[in-house]
Amino acid sequence: MKSQMADGKTVILRLEIDTNAAQFGRAATAIEQAKGDIIAIDVIHTDKNKSIRDLTVKIAEQGAAERLTDALKSLPGIKLLHISDRTFLLHLGGKITIQPKTPIQNRDDLSRVYTPEVARVCQAIYEEPSKAYTLTIKRNTVAVVSDGSAVLGLGNIGPYAAMPVMEGKAMLFKQFADVDAFPICLDTQDTEQIIAAVRHLAPAFGGINLEDISAPRCFEIERRLREELDIPVFHDDQHGTAVVLYAGLLNALKLTERSLAEARIVVCGIGAAGTACTKMLIAGGARHIVGVDRDGILTADRSYDNPMWQWYAANTNSERRSGGLAEALLGADVFIGVSAGGILTREHIETMAPQPIVFAMANPEPEIRPELAEDIVAVFATGRSDYPNQINNVLCFPGIFRGALDSRATVINEAMKVAAAEAIASVISDDELNRMYIVPSVFNGRVVEEVRRRVIQAAQLSGVSRRQTRE
Repeated sequence: MKSQMADGKTVILRLEIDTNAAQFGRAATAIEQAKGDIIAIDVIHTDKNKSIRDLTVKIAEQGAAERLTDALKSLPGIKLLHISDRTFLLHLGGKITIQPKTPIQNRDDLSRVYTPEVARVCQAIYEEPSKAYTLTIKRNTVAVVSDGSAVLGLGNIGPYAAMPVMEGKAMLFKQFADVDAFPICLDTQDTEQIIAAVRHLAPAFGGINLEDISAPRCFEIERRLREELDIPVFHDDQHGTAVVLYAGLLNALKLTERSLAEARIVVCGIGAAGTACTKMLIAGGARHIVGVDRDGILTADRSYDNPMWQWYAANTNSERRSGGLAEALLGADVFIGVSAGGILTREHIETMAPQPIVFAMANPEPEIRPELAEDIVAVFATGRSDYPNQINNVLCFPGIFRGALDSRATVINEAMKVAAAEAIASVISDDELNRMYIVPSVFNGRVVEEVRRRVIQAAQLSGVSRRQTRE
C-alpha cells in the first residue's frame, strides 16, 4: 500500500488488531521507531476477537509515511486497513454541496417551488428577461470554469484532476463574500469549444471566473467571452494576481517614499499574469517598465510570434534596453517575478537601486528565497503562505465579484480592478504599515467589504453598472 500524503503532516492509520494474537503496544512501538508521534487514538469497533482503531499520528521526517506502512505490515496479528491524511479526508465526496433556501414540507410548498406554480415565474422571466436577476440564482452565482491545462504547480492535469482546485475556489467565494460559485471543468482544451460551452451556460450565472487555462489561449478565450457576454468575465490567474500585486506595490512604494510614475520596474515572466500585472501598472500610472522572458528583454526593436510579447514590446521599455535579466535589473527599483524558481540571485539584487523592492511570486518555489536576500531589500513579497507579504488572489476575487454582482456590472474593467487594488492597500493603516506587512491577511474581514464598496463606485462611475446601489 503506497501512502498518498506528504511528510510533515498528520495522518490517520486505521488498524485491525487480532486481540488473540497481537498487542496494541507493539503497534505503538513500531510507529515510534518509524519516527511517528501518536497524538490520538479512537476506537471504531471492538468485539471478543478484534479491535479496530484509528490512530492520529504526526510525521515530520522525509519518508516517515512509508516507514510507518512497512513497519505495521510486518507485525503479526495487526492489519493496516487504511492510511490517509487530513487533506484527503476533507476531500472525500467533494468539498461543497447545494442546499435549498426553504424546506419543502407539504404539497403546497411543492406546487410553489415546482409545478404548477413555478410556471408563472417562468412566464414573467420570458416576458422580461432581466427578471432572471431577481427571480433566480443568477443574481448571486459565478461559474468557476477551467480546462485543467495550467493548474498552479501541477501543469496540464486535465478536467478531472482540476476539480478539487475549482471546488476550493467555490468554497472561498462562499466563505469570504457569500457568492454561490459552481466548479465547471470542461473536457476540452480547444479554444472555440471552450468559448461555445461558456457562452451556452452563461444564462444561469451572474459572472464567469476563468481559472487555470494555459496561455496564450486564455487571452483569446477571455477576450472573446468579454465581447460576447453581458456579464463579467474575469481570468483570475491574470487579473487577480495583478490586482493584489498592485495593492502590495502601492504600499511598498509608500514605505520607500517612491512614486509609481518614477519607479523603474522589471517584470520577469511575460505570460498571462505578467502581462496583466503590467497592464495594471500602466493603468495606475507606471511609466518605466521592462519585461524579461526566456528570450531576454522584450523590445520594440524585435518582432515576436507571440502576440502578447508583441504588445508588450510595443508598450514598455521606452529606453530600448536589451540583454537579459541582469541588464534589466541595473538600477531598477522594483523586481516583479511571475516566472520560475531560483532565477534571481543576491548578486542581481545588489545591482538594483538602493532600498530595492522584490516581489518573487513564482510558486511553489520563488525566484529567490527571502532568507537569501531579506537583509539587502526594503520590502520582500512572495506568493507563498509561509512567508510574510503573501500576494494571494483570495484578497481580490471574492470582493471584486461581490461588487460586480451587486452592481450588476456588464464587465470588470480596469477602473474596477484599480479600485479593488486601492481598496486592498487602504485596509492597512499608516500605523500598521511596515516592511513585513504590506498586504492584509486574507482573513481580515474588512477586505471584502472595502473592495466591494469601491468596485461598485468604479462600476457606476465608468458606466458599466446596471443597478444603482447606495453605499
